[in-house]
Amino acid sequence: MNIGVITGASSGIGREFVLRLAEKHNFDEIWLIARRAGKLEELAKELQTKVRVLALDLTKTESVEEYAQELKRAGARVSVLVNASGFGRFGAFEDISLSDMMEMTDLNSKALVAMTYATLPYMDKGGEIYQMGSLSSFQPVPYIGVYAASKAYVLSFSRSLNRELKSRGIKCMAVCPGWVKTDFFDRAATDNTIVYYNRFCTAPQVVQRALSDMAKGRDVSICSYQTRALVLLTKLLPHRIVMGIWCRQQKKA
Repeated sequence: MNIGVITGASSGIGREFVLRLAEKHNFDEIWLIARRAGKLEELAKELQTKVRVLALDLTKTESVEEYAQELKRAGARVSVLVNASGFGRFGAFEDISLSDMMEMTDLNSKALVAMTYATLPYMDKGGEIYQMGSLSSFQPVPYIGVYAASKAYVLSFSRSLNRELKSRGIKCMAVCPGWVKTDFFDRAATDNTIVYYNRFCTAPQVVQRALSDMAKGRDVSICSYQTRALVLLTKLLPHRIVMGIWCRQQKKA
C-alpha cells in the first residue's frame, strides 16, 4: 500500500501539502496527523483519496510509537513524508514559559527526527521527505530565539540526511519560507514584541515552490526571491550585524 504521511495536517502549510499532494500523487491512502481530530475529519471530506486520521500529540513518545505500529500493521510503503507540525512563540526569552519553550523544541525538532526515523524503514527509492524549516533557520533571531534555534536544527539535520540517503534514492528537503499567512500567528504573536513584517507569502505559494524544488533535487526550498535575497545577506554579513538590523526593525535597538 502506497501512502503519503503529513503531520501538522489540520491547518496552514501542512493542510496545503495534503491538498496538493493528493492531486499530484496516486496514493492508496493519505495519513493525516495532528492533535485536532475534528479539523482532520473536515479535511478528509475534501479529498477523493482514502484517508486515515491519526489524532496524535507528537511531543509524546507513545504517539510516535503508535504511528510506527500503525505503519507495521498496515504493511505500508511511504512515498512522501511531510513533517509540518510545529509552532512558535514571540517574546523575550525570560518572558516565555519554560513549558512553552520545551514543547516548541520537542515538536519542532525532536518530533520531526522521531517521525523521520520511524518512517524511513518503510520508504523506497523515489521517496520524498519535506521538513518544515524557516527563514529563521539561517540566523540567530532575538525575541524568537528558541523557535529560530529549533528551525536551524531542522535545516542542518535535513541537509545532512539528504546526503546520507542519496545511495537509497530518497530525497530530504528543508522547506524554509519567511512569513506565511497562517494561524501560526494565533499562538506566536500574543503581544507587540514583533512589529515589523517585511513580506508575507501564502501557504499555496510555499508548497508550490517546495514541490518544484523537490522535483529539481534541491535540499532547501525558499519561497520568493525577496526571501532568497535575505538568506544571501545572512551568509554575507556577520550575524551581529544581521541581529542588529532585525532588532532595529522590531524597535528593540
